[in-house]
Amino acid sequence: MTFPSTTSSSAGTAPGGGRETFLDRLGIPHVLRWGFLGVLVFMTGNGVESNFVSPHIATTLGGDDPTALAATIIACYSAAVLVGSYLAGALSDLWGPRRVMAIGVAVWVVFELAFLGSLQLGSTPLVFLSYFFRGFGFPLFAFAFLVWINHVVDKERNGTAVGWFYVMFTGGLPTLGALVARFMIPGFGGGYLGETWAMLASTVIVIAGFLIAWFGVHEEHGSRRLAPAGESSAGVVLAGVRLTFTNRRIAMGFLTRLINTAPEFGMFIILPNVIAGSVADGGLGWSQSQWLLMTTIVYAGNILFNAAFGALGDRVGWVTTVRWFGIVGSAIGLLLWWYVPHMVPAGSDWGFAVAVAAGTVFGIMLAGFVPLGAIMPAIAPEEKGAAMAMYTTAAGGATFLGSSVVAIVFPFAGNVGVVWAFVLLYACAFVMTFFLKVHQPRLHGPVLESADEAA
Repeated sequence: MTFPSTTSSSAGTAPGGGRETFLDRLGIPHVLRWGFLGVLVFMTGNGVESNFVSPHIATTLGGDDPTALAATIIACYSAAVLVGSYLAGALSDLWGPRRVMAIGVAVWVVFELAFLGSLQLGSTPLVFLSYFFRGFGFPLFAFAFLVWINHVVDKERNGTAVGWFYVMFTGGLPTLGALVARFMIPGFGGGYLGETWAMLASTVIVIAGFLIAWFGVHEEHGSRRLAPAGESSAGVVLAGVRLTFTNRRIAMGFLTRLINTAPEFGMFIILPNVIAGSVADGGLGWSQSQWLLMTTIVYAGNILFNAAFGALGDRVGWVTTVRWFGIVGSAIGLLLWWYVPHMVPAGSDWGFAVAVAAGTVFGIMLAGFVPLGAIMPAIAPEEKGAAMAMYTTAAGGATFLGSSVVAIVFPFAGNVGVVWAFVLLYACAFVMTFFLKVHQPRLHGPVLESADEAA
């Protein structure tokens, strides 16, 4: 049994009509091509600060425990990301993805400027508020576009299309964002002032990404209501929550995606002070520039494999790919990224290269979770919008979970305790994949077969 996508196409025909192009065959809908680029540029701007904002906030506000204060502020920001991620799916169903993307960029820019102003004032309450509200911005933009993708692409290529979305998403946050920061910070004079100007310049990059998507994509699903005509606005907005409580597989998929990238965001908080900290203070003696370079390389590996694991899931099974590559592989990679840098000489060049290689294993294996973006709507094909609302909620909620684990575990178990808490969460996700039964269409040459990916 197969479930049709919202927009179906015959062989040789692109989504939305017209002849299939090279991009369509790769898994990128040609009609959405500029949107993919817009997401890459937007998320690059969003990712500029990702690897230094925690120590930057701590330096600005000070206090008895500035690291814990910064972690708490970022956890509050992450809570806004979680809520914004749900709204991205629900409001896209209600208003269309284009409008939601526009709201996202407006929120991001306004509250980024407010956040920078609050830092200059040194006001802890204003920093809390402005950074919290800025958290709504990027999920409204990026995940509204993911909803758009799921309403355009054919289901048998859904895993590949979601993979390409994450190529762009992770390509910006943190990969190119960290690379841009590595050159911007010294370019603006280095140190605290260089970081401030880099964050201000990131606003220009974010706006550029929005303009690329806004003027480059005109596909019809973006500008119209995607939910059924007879459903009330409240029903559309609350559909994802209702579906989660009535469909156990959706709940398991939600929790698995929530765990997926939580360690990524947790490591952004604890690793800057470890990798780039002085040996005298318990760090490993490398520089901020080297830490930013490490992040760029680690997640460049993720970029290279996002599309590959999406395509692999389309071929060998979405659940199989998530379970063995995403969960088991990421748990092993996370342990390598933590322990290998501590096993090599602190501050050494060859040790840095080995540490980067270990971290890259984690970055690559994170891509194994990509097929979850195809699994969730396939579980509830008649309520695709609600399923995608929960998927985007979990994707954004990973930021909240990652920072919350740090805020809760770090005070009594330290950095090592945080790492093992994430490994335990991966073990929970492994068990949950045995509940993710989904009917998956597959491409075997020109033949479309149905396969039950029951665990």
